[in-house]
Amino acid sequence: MRLSEFWLAVSDEFGADYGRVLTHDLVLGAVGGFTAEQAVAKGIPVREIWLALCEATDVPAERRYGVGQREPKKS
Repeated sequence: MRLSEFWLAVSDEFGADYGRVLTHDLVLGAVGGFTAEQAVAKGIPVREIWLALCEATDVPAERRYGVGQREPKKS
């Protein structure tokens, strides 16, 4: 997962505004007790951060994988 895909997944799942609040304020024990923004800055893989965020907010398993993937460009 790329960083841009992470932010797209956050926006898709939580909405742009609430997603930014979550990533700024919610402390994720699964990534060392950092917020998602802090974990990104520390270089923790964004897929790991995404899954920790999903776990902490009870996102159903079926929405945790593939979210944030952009549609392929049409040639």
